[in-house]
Amino acid sequence: MESIFHFNSLSEFHTFCNLPKPEHPLISLIDYSKVSYPVNDSELKWVQHFYSIGLKRNVNARFNYGQQLYDFDSGVLTFISPLQFLKIEINQEVKVTPSGWLLLIHPDFLWNTSLAKNIKSYDFFKYAVNEALFLSEKEELVIVDILQNIEQEYRSVIDKFSQDLIVKQIERLLIYAERFYERQFITRRKSTHELIGQFEEILSGCFSKHMLAEKGIPTVKSIAEQMNVSANYLTTLLRLYTKLNTQQHIQNRIIEYAKELLTTTNLSASEIAYELGFEHSQSFSKLFKQKTNYSPIEFRNKFN
Repeated sequence: MESIFHFNSLSEFHTFCNLPKPEHPLISLIDYSKVSYPVNDSELKWVQHFYSIGLKRNVNARFNYGQQLYDFDSGVLTFISPLQFLKIEINQEVKVTPSGWLLLIHPDFLWNTSLAKNIKSYDFFKYAVNEALFLSEKEELVIVDILQNIEQEYRSVIDKFSQDLIVKQIERLLIYAERFYERQFITRRKSTHELIGQFEEILSGCFSKHMLAEKGIPTVKSIAEQMNVSANYLTTLLRLYTKLNTQQHIQNRIIEYAKELLTTTNLSASEIAYELGFEHSQSFSKLFKQKTNYSPIEFRNKFN
């Protein structure tokens, strides 16, 4: 049976990577060039119980977050949340000197701060690795400066201000990451437009004849899986370019189809609900009323 390592603490992770014990039990900044995974293993799998933000370059390994693979030949910024599964395939034949930084943050460090709750609102902690953040040289300097400010603070004498100052720096880092992600969506416009086109094509296929009745209403997750991206990434992409999230796009398509059936067929509201993939006609009527301010029958009567 393959071993999956579980790291409950930063100290356990430091020991695993052949690093000195962390100077603070709940937060640590690691020089990635000093990380040394067990040399006898060509494949590592683990689950960690803390956040990590990694800026890595020249790594002789492939990292797998969920189902996605990526080779770290160039510098990228990645975000891992607690309990997220990670697999690393190490190429022992490739001899390179990795570089970068790895910031580890235990959830307990954020206790009783605004970030304890807000950190979960940053979608990129749920992105797959092929949706990592590619930084320009200037952007990388900004991130490294913040990381070093964090390190300097937790290595200083700890006082009642230390936690607040470090949390503010982490918040700065996350805000800059949001800005840089938005820049990445814009600068990679061609691939972004291709993804949006792919989304529209898949969504249209879901609404082809009798597909909803047979397979049910498509979920955000099912569409994202067909596109080979994470649900959060797809929602962020659509919200930025269309001002609507994925669920809203699905619901709007349902309403368009419902209007067509109400005005061109004699199907009852219950029959239309079934045709649209609803298990209960009341759920369909509620959504239709919410989106149009009319019940299905009221809408049909407008055209009679």
